[in-house]
Amino acid sequence: MIENNFKMSDEQHLSNLDKQTVFKRPAEVGAVSPDSTSIGLHENIAGSLAYLLGFFTGFVLLLIERENRFVRFHAIQSIYLSISFLIVFVIMGMLPVVGWLSGVILSPIGLVLWIILMLNAYNGKYSKIAYIGEIAEKQAH
Repeated sequence: MIENNFKMSDEQHLSNLDKQTVFKRPAEVGAVSPDSTSIGLHENIAGSLAYLLGFFTGFVLLLIERENRFVRFHAIQSIYLSISFLIVFVIMGMLPVVGWLSGVILSPIGLVLWIILMLNAYNGKYSKIAYIGEIAEKQAH
């Protein structure tokens, strides 16, 4: 068995604790940074999470977040966009050949759009989808 010969004095160990970020305390216990939400996440992370599970996470964030317009905008846009895609998939899926073709075409488009919207929200951008983005912007206020 290999023995650990590295030893650190208690004084040296304790003096390094305040330099580690895990042990630092904020200046005020209830301090919220300007770009934080009421749920404690940064607005770009919460906006990105709105798209994670489509309308489900959109509804959850919309119910929880009452103040941050950025998060509310992305939550509303996520709800409308995912419900629109769901309706199109269901309606087109009822048609025999056209439904299969539309699924093959719309699935990659939806995936790419989902990734772009999540990345734009994470980067702090308002990315409006045609018609849906305008409705979401009006309702986010």
